[in-house]
Amino acid sequence: MYAVSDGSFTEALWLAWTFVADSGNHADRVGSGPRIVSVSISSGGMLIFAMMLGLVSDAISEKVDSLRKGKSEVIECDHILILGWSDKLGSLLKQLAIANKSIGGGVIVVLAERDKEEMEIDIAKLEFDMMGTSVICRSGSPLILADLKKVSVSKARAIIVLASDENADQSDARALRVVLSLTGVKEGLRGHVVVEMSDLDNEPLVKLVGGELIETVVAHDVIGRLMIQCALQPGLAQIWEDILGFENAEFYIKRWPGLYGSCFEDVLISFPDAIPCGVKVFAERGKIKINPDDKYVLREGDEILVIAEDDDTYAPGPLPNIRKGLAPKTTDPPKFPEKILFCGWRRDIDDMIMVLEALLAPGSELWMFNEVPEKDRETKLTDGGLDISGLVNLKLVHRKGSAVIRRHLENLPLETFDSILILADESVEDSIVQSDSRSLATLLLIRDIQSKRLPYKDSKSRPLRHTVFSQSSWIREIQQASDKSIIISEILDSRTRNLVSVTRISDYVLSNELVSMALAMVAEDKQINRVLEELFAEEGNEMCIKPAEFYLYDQEELCFYDIMTRGRQRKEIVIGYRLATAERAVINPVSKSTLRKWSIEDVFVVISSDE
Repeated sequence: MYAVSDGSFTEALWLAWTFVADSGNHADRVGSGPRIVSVSISSGGMLIFAMMLGLVSDAISEKVDSLRKGKSEVIECDHILILGWSDKLGSLLKQLAIANKSIGGGVIVVLAERDKEEMEIDIAKLEFDMMGTSVICRSGSPLILADLKKVSVSKARAIIVLASDENADQSDARALRVVLSLTGVKEGLRGHVVVEMSDLDNEPLVKLVGGELIETVVAHDVIGRLMIQCALQPGLAQIWEDILGFENAEFYIKRWPGLYGSCFEDVLISFPDAIPCGVKVFAERGKIKINPDDKYVLREGDEILVIAEDDDTYAPGPLPNIRKGLAPKTTDPPKFPEKILFCGWRRDIDDMIMVLEALLAPGSELWMFNEVPEKDRETKLTDGGLDISGLVNLKLVHRKGSAVIRRHLENLPLETFDSILILADESVEDSIVQSDSRSLATLLLIRDIQSKRLPYKDSKSRPLRHTVFSQSSWIREIQQASDKSIIISEILDSRTRNLVSVTRISDYVLSNELVSMALAMVAEDKQINRVLEELFAEEGNEMCIKPAEFYLYDQEELCFYDIMTRGRQRKEIVIGYRLATAERAVINPVSKSTLRKWSIEDVFVVISSDE
């Protein structure tokens, strides 16, 4: 431009810039030389601006794509972090959203090895109200420290490690690697870690690696124990659903300095909107004592375990006027031998047998019906830690066959069993749809076979358990279930609930939903895990359903506080009731001081010691 123009070099440089910035500026050039140069400069300018626009566009697209695919960093604190993806996630998100409702919602961050858009679409399909809680999805691996940093792992108030959809050992091995990754975070962890385990045998190793920050929930073991409790205590599944979920009453632990110096007998009736169940003893390094002695005196630093609607809905009040009448002198009936059938083979079936051995009366029988060859069963049970020769109360009866083949089931005396437990067989437990299909098919086949046999059944041969609560119509109705034995079916998918209800099944367990509830509860307060461990164990305190005849006389007029006081005469804590005319139990009832007439057909839900 300087060569073909008459101006100075500076003027030529400015002129060239105007051609680059605006290609129309060369229109007034005169002469072939200036026009050729100006066109060349303008063309080069267009190329330069096109390249700059492309670079800017690519940078913006890359940033948007990064946001869309969940590669950006989460700037949050005091959030709940979920590592992994499984079918339990929907129920878990729902429970956490309900728990956060009282504070106007919270933030939940999900880190999984899936595409962010796919995760968001799947969560949107759940179609339930998050009640102000927002869910942030990020794509990445919890085994990579950079991905953990991306979701602000060090600022989370709780971290939940979900079990993967692999077999038990592979899932637990992965959980162990995730815990190792978490312990390697340089900034440290602010919150505790709740790890969902698949096999009880792998739990000690994870606790050894994680230390005090780790709380474990062994899903398979919890469901196995709960199935046994529900088989022996019909109706318990609904009560556990109410207590484990955040929709109704649940466990809370809080310090109340105003009650220091009070004995537990007075503390029990000090809360109009809650039911005290135990004490966290400060002098014993925070040990939680469920159902303590009435004379235990609260000391400074002690905290009270209660069942309440929410953590901000209860407070102590003045002591109510209680009529301390004596409860009827009704003793617990003796245990009778039971006859139980297991359909299917679980990997922790040896643990379930040990629980039954501790709970059942001598002379009981456990029939094991599955496709595992009989010669291999003893080896598997022994390898799992079961001493078959040491079984005192329980006799094992082995039968081989398929639970979905009618002629195999017809070879069993199905009408003689007190309880039948349909287990999610380990051969199909990795496929929820296939497992639930088998359980449902087995349930329908057993019910059909029973319906054809039971009309000819001798009334004298009824299961002995029916005499235990002879005065309780609700328990008797559930136990007989149209003159059929109790069936507990392990359901992995909550959507199968409706299908199960159509079959008039006496009781059922929603595995994934109950495990999600337990995970959410422990994530909100790690101390609750000690409570659940004791209530699920075969020793110590347990949740029970007791008939009204233990606490009152027919049509006696009492308030709920009166019944709670009478329950203490039996060293029990009465936490709820179910009327003979009601469909569901009421836990932590309101208006505990209101008098009402009770029927001998009513039942009460209690926490009772096995001592």
